[in-house]
Amino acid sequence: MHAAVIPEAGAPPVYQDHPDPAERRDELVVEVLAAGLHHLTRAKANGSHYSGKGMYPLVPGVDGVVRDKEGNLRYVVLDDTALGTFADRTLIDPRRSVILPDGVDPVRIAAAMNPAMSSWVALRRRVDFRAGQRVLVLGATGNAGRMAVQIAKLFGAAHVIAAGRDATRLRALTALGADETITFDEFGRAADVDVVIDYVWGEPAAGALIPMLTARADRAVPLTWIQIGSVAGQSAPIPSAALRSARLQIVGSGIGSVPARDILAELPELASAVTAGAIDVRARAVPLPQVAQAWTDETEDRIVLVPQPPHRTRQP
Repeated sequence: MHAAVIPEAGAPPVYQDHPDPAERRDELVVEVLAAGLHHLTRAKANGSHYSGKGMYPLVPGVDGVVRDKEGNLRYVVLDDTALGTFADRTLIDPRRSVILPDGVDPVRIAAAMNPAMSSWVALRRRVDFRAGQRVLVLGATGNAGRMAVQIAKLFGAAHVIAAGRDATRLRALTALGADETITFDEFGRAADVDVVIDYVWGEPAAGALIPMLTARADRAVPLTWIQIGSVAGQSAPIPSAALRSARLQIVGSGIGSVPARDILAELPELASAVTAGAIDVRARAVPLPQVAQAWTDETEDRIVLVPQPPHRTRQP
């Protein structure tokens, strides 16, 4: 078979021949139909993500849509492994997968599940989110942020504020459910939200806290800050006054803080929402042999690597 292989940390992936996987106890060999190129995929591959183990050579790919030997389509999330989903075939633990309904688009599912999962799981499993609450999405113009705006609305948020640097891209989010958009110098306007979904962290997050907290109508009303991504920096210099002057709670949501069984429990409903069109998905299918170029592409679409032409229905 063929696979994308990263020979060492920092090296680009190379499309090449690769040994076929062999089935092991409790694991199945499956055919890969579509695998998303996510920030998590790149971070695990270059060793910068906290959950990676630095195994090389490495076939990247943390999730994807696969076909098992019975013909079932599955969405699968892989544990740390040197054989990911950027290959013709891979090895999965079926307990870390969900069977998809007939008629799904593998490219659409592969594009959406990882970025959508971040806010979906955070609001369902990390906080006591209730319909009617107000939400700020920090970093809303990214792929995951765009989906977070939609998911917050899907879960009943009364008011969603989308925050980012690019005013033009922010304006487009009103069509996806954002009630208000702000840039990074306008955080005082988001003072009275109940939940922040943060994909940015770093200096922007730290700089937002004091303007938001000092402008709150009632500082005794809880504010829960969910830290998910860190595109602006791994560390944020949080002022001590932010922790003393208001009912601020900072929590993280990701691999480890949410048990795998809880993440998996949310996947069928999320897949159904994606299939039903409740979440807008921007996907661009790219043949797996073009992985080296796709690895560094700058695009607003989610790149999905396809080892073969995508199958849109389960074969008999």
